[in-house]
Amino acid sequence: MADGFFMDEHATGWRAIIARFLPLVLVILLIGSLGTLLYSASHAARDHERALKEQRRSFEVIALARAFEAKTARAEVTLARYVISLDPDTGRLFQDQWRTAASQLKTLSYTTRHSDWQRGNVMALQAAFDQRGKTLSEIGLRTTYDQKMGALAQFHQAGKSRDLMRITALLDQVIQAENARLQERSQAVSLAGDRNAWFGKTSQLFGLVLLVCVLFALWFANAAYSERRNARRQAEDEAERADRLETAVAERTVELSDAYEQLKKETAERAAAEENLRQMQKMYAVGQLTGGIAHDFNNMLAVVVGGLELAKRKLRLKPQEATRHLDNAMEGANRAAALTRRLLAFARSEPLLPNAVDPDALVAGLSDLIDRSIGDQITMAFEKEAQGWRIFVDQHQMENAILNLCVNARDAMDGRGRLLIRTGQTQLAPNEIGECTGGEYVTLSVIDNGCGMTPEILSRVFEPFFTTKPVGKGTGLGLSQIFGFVHQSEGEIRIESEPGQGTSVHIYLPRHISAEGTDTADARAPDREPVLHPPTRILVVEDDPRVLNQTMAALAELGHLPVACDHPSKAAKLLASHRDIGLIMSDVLMPDMTGPEMVRTLPAIYAHLPVLFVTGYAGDIAESADFGGHEVLRKPYTLTGLAQALSNALNGSHHPGTAAAAE
Repeated sequence: MADGFFMDEHATGWRAIIARFLPLVLVILLIGSLGTLLYSASHAARDHERALKEQRRSFEVIALARAFEAKTARAEVTLARYVISLDPDTGRLFQDQWRTAASQLKTLSYTTRHSDWQRGNVMALQAAFDQRGKTLSEIGLRTTYDQKMGALAQFHQAGKSRDLMRITALLDQVIQAENARLQERSQAVSLAGDRNAWFGKTSQLFGLVLLVCVLFALWFANAAYSERRNARRQAEDEAERADRLETAVAERTVELSDAYEQLKKETAERAAAEENLRQMQKMYAVGQLTGGIAHDFNNMLAVVVGGLELAKRKLRLKPQEATRHLDNAMEGANRAAALTRRLLAFARSEPLLPNAVDPDALVAGLSDLIDRSIGDQITMAFEKEAQGWRIFVDQHQMENAILNLCVNARDAMDGRGRLLIRTGQTQLAPNEIGECTGGEYVTLSVIDNGCGMTPEILSRVFEPFFTTKPVGKGTGLGLSQIFGFVHQSEGEIRIESEPGQGTSVHIYLPRHISAEGTDTADARAPDREPVLHPPTRILVVEDDPRVLNQTMAALAELGHLPVACDHPSKAAKLLASHRDIGLIMSDVLMPDMTGPEMVRTLPAIYAHLPVLFVTGYAGDIAESADFGGHEVLRKPYTLTGLAQALSNALNGSHHPGTAAAAE
């Protein structure tokens, strides 16, 4: 009995202890759990706010990049209008727009200063923008100094330059990188929102628990309820803020879309302006060519026609005099062919055939020709100081350039004065003279004591078709052709002149050192006699009947057996009917298909036949890949040139374009 009482009293004591401490334990557990919940909710809210801030920064970077792209495009369109109109206000507007674009780029750089993934793109974009600014500033400077044609040409080249494409590519990289980051930040915002929602639901659960435990701790229930109410208010604030952010993003998207459409419109306008510029340049060139070229060609044709007519009259009675008239006619034809090559070289359609040349020997070899060209009233002197340094140029074009400069000097001195031709050596730093790279250069100077030039004329001497000579006395191609030739040879040309003080023209060309490390001039191979071949059956493909007849007669004169083909579509049939054909001689430009296209369409059984292409357009030779390594002969050609080309084709050696009538 005593034992049972002791046990009941012991159980009652444990229940009293449990009843006393159980609420305290529950309160401690609830407080600990609530504290953990509050800390996690606060951390989630901070993450959500940080993610929203990073998201806003991404939208700001994208907007800045788009605005910078639109502003640079608008500035280039303004520069195009300035080059066309020469309006100073338009030029100042371009400068303001370009400075605004630079300011936007600085803002973009500042905004991305903490973005490691963007720092390299923005620095590269800054470098490309600075390089593009130098190019456009040079175009604006040329326009300011009334070098419109040069500015137009440079602007056209700038429209295809690599720095413009690099700016666009870098902007795309910036936007793409920021879009990728934006996706990550948007995902972070979504995750943070989910965490906030989860913590809200958990708070509601704790509210229910607190309601159950209200009898044990009313103060704890009241605190939990207050915390839940605060969390709800915070969630509502965040939801309202997210709505405002979505609205701002939608508005900014509309603005970017409008800016993109405006950029497309301005790009189309710029393309139209460039097309108009090209058309204006073409029409201006045609107008300038009319007087000088027509005069020169008419003079040459007069020599050819007159010589042939006189030779025809004297052929029977006075054959020696007829021969002299024929020689005059041939000289006139050669001069016409030379003028054609000058025009094509000016247009950069004529390919250069460079080799190592000793400038001292070149000048010495031209002395007699220059002396006959400038007359006896001009004293000519030479200072040959190249001292063995070579240059790698087209010798024919170099001789023409020197002769043109001497003739210009003769005209400037009005046929009486002193002319000095000097060669020398110099060492240039990078960009010391024009765009020349640093290194050793050979100089060639032509100096006269003529009338000189004013600054206005000096600024235009390299413009195409510009000349101070009367109409019909010159084409205005001389200095332009020299300018193009020198730049094709990776050199530079400079002119110094003052009214009444004469003119000095200085040409800088890179020193050429052979693969063996020595200055060695490529020995010009002497004109080789054609290798004689037995009579060969030759298929002649030519659409012009007169040229076809002349070619047939020329081949017969050389002892060959020509077969006429007046259309490229008949070639395969004629080859099948004449199994002994040993060579195909074809014009390049013909109706329906070109000569190279005809050769490619022939059956494979004729692939072994040698081919000789004949063309009167030097631009064809620049596309040498179309000829498949076959021999090329340029019109007009002599019998000797034709024989040499046939020899090369039949022997399998390839010397394209080496034979022409004027050479």
